[in-house]
Amino acid sequence: MFEIIFLGTSASAPSIRRGLSAQIVKHDEYRFLVDCGEGTQRQILQSGLGFKRLNRVLLTHGHLDHILGLGGLLSTLMRWEALEELEVYGGRHTLDRVHDLLYGVVLRGKKPQTKLHLREVEPGVIFEAKDFSVTAFPVDHRGPGCFGYKFEEKSHRPFLADKADSLGVPFGPVRRDLVKGESITLENGTCIAPDDVLGPLLEGTSLAITGDTGKTNNLLEVCRGLDTLVIESTYIDEDAQMARKFGHLTARQAAELAKQAGVKRLILTHLSRRYRERDVIREARAIFPNSYVARDFDTYTIKREEKEQGDQ
Repeated sequence: MFEIIFLGTSASAPSIRRGLSAQIVKHDEYRFLVDCGEGTQRQILQSGLGFKRLNRVLLTHGHLDHILGLGGLLSTLMRWEALEELEVYGGRHTLDRVHDLLYGVVLRGKKPQTKLHLREVEPGVIFEAKDFSVTAFPVDHRGPGCFGYKFEEKSHRPFLADKADSLGVPFGPVRRDLVKGESITLENGTCIAPDDVLGPLLEGTSLAITGDTGKTNNLLEVCRGLDTLVIESTYIDEDAQMARKFGHLTARQAAELAKQAGVKRLILTHLSRRYRERDVIREARAIFPNSYVARDFDTYTIKREEKEQGDQ
């Protein structure tokens, strides 16, 4: 199960009700901050999430409305929080700009008290845990080294505890061996195979966050069959020419991608202040009914049993 909490949903500049781009993705004890616009640390505090275990930042690109909050966040982490290290992921161009911000402005020659790692991203898996992975994929925006991030749970066969109990399988390492696909032999000589105690294969859930992008034709395959797609919708169709000029999408384009890729749920973010929310959602739902517009502090859950909208 993944959970995404939107901290900032405005494009380019904040509005009264929307902060700049930032969202947290949670999976068990893991937390990832995706983008860090100006004011993100205040949004983290206001959300009630706090900074605990928030030690990985995934940046989609180097524009200031997506990275400027890193300066204040690092300063806070060094002064007040017991976070031993911070990993910042991004393309080369993005990390060059982050380096200038953090080392040239915030630190100014000082050594950070928190271990700081700037990790250059290339397309492919950038993080892997026991039961999920994070993959970076390229997107087309203004400038080089722009990425989106895909979170995928690994498929698995659930352990049927009731079945194991009925077969006399004791608690302990032997159950772990069965989950790993190894047969075991009980003290009475009975052989138990994994198929005896494992259920049908369950596909893991999936979530992708594109960041800013001006094209969708190169995203079709990476988005195919997603449980949830989070994508920008800076413009609506009446301003499609302006969207092309600045390397952004319309709500219509985002909805068409979701429909073509067989996405289960579409969440639109990075909204321009020039539009009313209802106009954006109307345009998207005319093409893809299961579309939503994210607001600051909205929370969505992505899990197998629930493919519809999460708590808001």
